[in-house]
Amino acid sequence: MAKEHSLHRDNAIVRLADGTVKQKNLLTGTEVWTVPGRGHRPLSVHPGDAHPLNPAEDGLHCDFCHRRYLETPPEKARLVRNEDGTWRELRSLTADELGATTAEFRRIPNLFEIVSYTYWNLNHGHVPSEAEHRRMAEYLSSDTGYDHVMRVVRSRLAASGLTAAEIDAMSDSEFLQQANGFFSGGHDVIVARRHFVDGATDDTQLAGSGTLTPEEHFRYLDFTARAMADLYGLDPAVRYVAAFQNWLKPAGASFDHLHKQLVAIDEHSVQTEAELTRLRTDPDLYDDILTVAVTRQLVIARNEHAVAMAGFGHRYPTVAIWPLHAPANPWDVDEERMRGVSDILHAVHAATGIDVPCNEEWYHRPPDVVTPMRWRILLKWRISTVAGFEGGTRIYLNTMDPWAVRDRILPRLRELRDQGAIAPMLIGEECHIDPDALRD
Repeated sequence: MAKEHSLHRDNAIVRLADGTVKQKNLLTGTEVWTVPGRGHRPLSVHPGDAHPLNPAEDGLHCDFCHRRYLETPPEKARLVRNEDGTWRELRSLTADELGATTAEFRRIPNLFEIVSYTYWNLNHGHVPSEAEHRRMAEYLSSDTGYDHVMRVVRSRLAASGLTAAEIDAMSDSEFLQQANGFFSGGHDVIVARRHFVDGATDDTQLAGSGTLTPEEHFRYLDFTARAMADLYGLDPAVRYVAAFQNWLKPAGASFDHLHKQLVAIDEHSVQTEAELTRLRTDPDLYDDILTVAVTRQLVIARNEHAVAMAGFGHRYPTVAIWPLHAPANPWDVDEERMRGVSDILHAVHAATGIDVPCNEEWYHRPPDVVTPMRWRILLKWRISTVAGFEGGTRIYLNTMDPWAVRDRILPRLRELRDQGAIAPMLIGEECHIDPDALRD
């Protein structure tokens, strides 16, 4: 068995005589090649000409901005910062209360759901709970709240292709039926306050995950994890909650405004099923992946609770952030461990930079699964486009091999640590990973 595992790990990354690097994802079986000469393209998207910002328009740049609260569906919760620097969560605010505080992070329903309230209602008989009915009635009881909901419903109907005449012909009752998903839907968005960094002078200075402080980023992650747990309680048919962040339009973002998305679905993800199948026959897969990262010098950074490593077997250049210790879901870890994961992820975002399109993908164990599965986060740099070769062969061309990813990010991490812009951590050759790091 030890010999089989050694062969398994040895075949995960192979460099051929001409320099081609072949990789295999041990959890999915995805095969990826990096061909010499294709990795010299720039990572970032050219932002175009810089345009000066008008200070009077701060908070008005897009629908997610903090002076446009009434242009998004009624929020479920917000995090605010007190004058003494402490944080508190406010839930179920009325429309008239929205402007009384400034949210550092908001949890709002997605106006255009991937899996809609109608899907849950018609396929699973889902209806708002008593608490959700009460929340909806309270929100609609004020003129401001009623007008807000009606306006947002009208906006969504118009975007879906209905004409003004068709919308005007609808009754108030039909409008309110359309609003059920705002109070009992399964697709939420976690929105950060800033569109541009504080003090920005032009529109190239976007505020991304890496421009947050380590404390802000921890609050962002923790808020997201708790929202995931809430969505698992939406309906008994919920089997998985997908969590992800799209940064910049080439990575699928509708707005260049920092936000994460959470989507409840009634099936396990394809990734989850593929991973479970492999884990049932090879329960040491996670240890194998960490061993490959350590022995091939792919570890980028670590602290007591998490490690970042250059990923292998991914379609795009990837940095993998893995919590250490025994497997646990994100909403189950304590504050210290969440801070450890957050600090590593924040540092990788900061070193990547705001001008690189990227997807942040969370993977975890669905609550109805008993097989231990590791929560982990992949940060994928969307710097290439899947094309005909990949579609026809299912062999993917990644323009950067894992060592190139490591070498791109290490110098910037060291600079940021020296500047105090990221939390203290071990970087590069300073990292030492114990073989038992993925256990208690």
